[in-house]
Amino acid sequence: MATSATKQSKTASITAARQEPGSGVEEAAPAPKKRRSLVKLVLLLTLLLGGAGGGAWYFLQDQQPAAAKAGPAKAAKTDHARADPSKPPLFVTLEPFTVNLQHEDASSQYLQVGLALKVSDAGAVDAIKLHMPEIRNRILLLLSSKKASELATAEGKKTLSTELAREVLQPLAGSVPAQGLDSVLFTSFVIQ
Repeated sequence: MATSATKQSKTASITAARQEPGSGVEEAAPAPKKRRSLVKLVLLLTLLLGGAGGGAWYFLQDQQPAAAKAGPAKAAKTDHARADPSKPPLFVTLEPFTVNLQHEDASSQYLQVGLALKVSDAGAVDAIKLHMPEIRNRILLLLSSKKASELATAEGKKTLSTELAREVLQPLAGSVPAQGLDSVLFTSFVIQ
């Protein structure tokens, strides 16, 4: 019995010491409340950062072009179909050409034509300027092989434009890809 009385007195003294503010024994109850608030804070910050990251991803994905969303195969097809609309077009203006046309009757006929080449990038401009003598030679040979009746109609001029594009690209085969030249444009066209 003496031991149980001793135990009771020890527990009573510890309980009294906990209740006294200046005693050496302090209560450990506030520590779990601090941990709970710290865990809540960490969870709240994780949710906020995850939500912000998800929202940023969603809005950045929304700004991609439709071709890129559709997949790489479709994006490659649309890249070749049209040039980048954000870039201004580049033009290379050629000096006017004056050639004798093929004779259809006894009189001679002449063609004077001004050309501009529409290209997609500055690399194509540099390659065209580098090969300009070859390009002019090919164009002169093509123009002088035509008859006035072939060039008089709009369809004849469109066909000539396609043939000119092929002739311009021929000396550039290794330096400019086929899509580097967008079109050949007539700036003047006189048959006399």
